[in-house]
Amino acid sequence: MSKMDMRSDQSPKVTRIGILPIANFAVMSYAATVEPLRAANLLAGHALYEVVHLAADGLPVRSSGAAVVPPDAQIGDAPRLDMLFLIAGGDISEYNDARLYKWLARLAREGVALGGVSGGPVILARAGLMVGRRMTLHWEYAEALAELSPDLVIERTLYVIDRDRMTCAGGTAPLDMMHALIARQHGAAFARQVSDWFMHTDIRPPVGPQRAGLVQRVGTHTPAILDAVEAMESHVADPLDLTQLAAIAGVSARQLNRLFTDQLQEPAMRYYRALRLDRAQSLLRNSSLPLTQIALATGFANSSHFSRAYSARFGQAPSRYR
Repeated sequence: MSKMDMRSDQSPKVTRIGILPIANFAVMSYAATVEPLRAANLLAGHALYEVVHLAADGLPVRSSGAAVVPPDAQIGDAPRLDMLFLIAGGDISEYNDARLYKWLARLAREGVALGGVSGGPVILARAGLMVGRRMTLHWEYAEALAELSPDLVIERTLYVIDRDRMTCAGGTAPLDMMHALIARQHGAAFARQVSDWFMHTDIRPPVGPQRAGLVQRVGTHTPAILDAVEAMESHVADPLDLTQLAAIAGVSARQLNRLFTDQLQEPAMRYYRALRLDRAQSLLRNSSLPLTQIALATGFANSSHFSRAYSARFGQAPSRYR
């Protein structure tokens, strides 16, 4: 099937995504972020995504190579956005734009999902928008940011989706992040069509370098289970329900539960909770975040709910483990 199987009278809302490249951005990171959105529109046969290019000063933004991106709008005059991705590269150690930080904070208050690619997460962190959130970024910037902001929860992974924050290591990793985004909004089968368009057939999970790692970790080759677990790993802080997981996996909720029970010996949502608690234990071990923030970062409503669930799984309270 070359196009998305969707009736014209059931077309989803168009998602408006702002793209804000910072001078000396890497073209690879930019293309891997934007091109899946273009391909999704092409394969669907109608607009699923509207891309709005922005610039802090309204002028064309030059990459580290020969590419130049002309903006559609200046940051203060941008139309209403659903998401925004900052794409940065090169030497951003001296980057400081108070006007941009203020605008980003306003978007966050308005409920716009914010993302950073390669060095973009550094800018989000400097704007104070990654406090209490898990994040990743290009390895080139990780050590310096960790030194300057030791309380940040920095993971050495391809990408991290923590509630309304999306951070990505750059390079080709945005292809995997955008696959996860498209899968959540339009289903795993359609997301695979988009990835196949770019010969990106080996979709990597957020915490591993390649798909084979997910197969080995989960212990099955069943596509519906792998799609569901990939979605679980992408949505630790904002857990999906069984119906959403089933839609991403392309099966019914009842069938998904049966597959998990038969092959992994536990229902899908119990598996999901165990995955989130394992991530919480890692945060307890590797960060100084308060228990309340760890609870929120792993999808629990409050610290008492988290503590009960953690104790039931590991046999001791999280405070005792720490």
